Amino acid sequence: MIGHPFIPQHLIGRQAELHQVSQILNEDRDVLLAGVPGIGRRTLIRAAAKQSRARVVEIDCLRATDYRRFLDLMAAAILETFDAESELELIHRWSQDQPFILQSTTGRPNLIWHFSSGKEWALFQALLTLPQRLAEWLDCRVVLVFLNFPHLRSWDRGKKWETYLCEEIQRQSRVSYALIATVAERLTDQNDLQVVSLSPISDADLEAWILEAMASERLKFEPDSQALPLFLSYVQGHFGDAITLARRIWIELGQTQREKNLDLDTFKLVQPHQVHRSAIALVEDLSVTFESLILLLPNSQVRVLESLALDPTDSPHAREYIQKHNLSRGGGLQGALASLEQKGLVYGAELGYRIALPLLGLWLKYRLG
Repeated sequence: MIGHPFIPQHLIGRQAELHQVSQILNEDRDVLLAGVPGIGRRTLIRAAAKQSRARVVEIDCLRATDYRRFLDLMAAAILETFDAESELELIHRWSQDQPFILQSTTGRPNLIWHFSSGKEWALFQALLTLPQRLAEWLDCRVVLVFLNFPHLRSWDRGKKWETYLCEEIQRQSRVSYALIATVAERLTDQNDLQVVSLSPISDADLEAWILEAMASERLKFEPDSQALPLFLSYVQGHFGDAITLARRIWIELGQTQREKNLDLDTFKLVQPHQVHRSAIALVEDLSVTFESLILLLPNSQVRVLESLALDPTDSPHAREYIQKHNLSRGGGLQGALASLEQKGLVYGAELGYRIALPLLGLWLKYRLG
């Protein structure tokens, strides 16, 4: 299997946000990290937690289809973080006074409990006390990271679990929570929830990273050509797409260099046409994923995406633009834009209503063209 040399070992282009989030955690406050998928939200919270010497427990709410699954995910995440023998002994001690049993099956520890109607709330309340107890016993801080947090509302329609979760962790002196969502909406009514929104990384920061990463693999962009600007234009500050495209270029060029037993001390030049070819091959590979995504969207939202892909604009509400692309007027267009922003597919007005996932935009343009 081909390795992946482009996963950075340190945070790229987020020093201001890192300082902000680390300060929030150090002051025992809570944070909402907003940004589109692949922009670096998880990497940032992990780096901030490390800087604050905090243990990280990550729960992906997208995988929770009901309260039972949510409890399963929480318990598994806690055990994954606190898995040392001494830490498991502390969890066992805690469980003796709780409706939980710590068992080891197939070599892996599990918290098990008996589900019965009406008892799920008591289980949730009990489980939320565990991170605080562990933090006290181990003299550390804990950050509970809830990925895709708004998805809780798909089954917690009255926001009972969400509200209690926010209230309980706010009371705990050694536990902070980080909500990760797409849009910086106010997910709770609490005034001290700090919101940190992640914008695309600057071209200067991306350029410094990609040049160093390519050099480590004996690759470099052809000097005095459009190779590097073309790469930056394709990824548009989206770090996830930048990693994916860099890896594709490396596979097509760097791996060929190894297979042909060429001199590994000689740098291989990455030319503009090779960047373009790698980008097109990549979106072709992703076409099934993108097609599936498009099929899930209403036609009005698909038309907006296609229009922005073919004809980018920071004024999609302009009469001329609406007429040119036969878009719905008034509330229909605004509703489509708002929904696409909630899904992480389009940036809002502050970033010019552009497509938030550059490779998706390239695929749409490629398909339509």
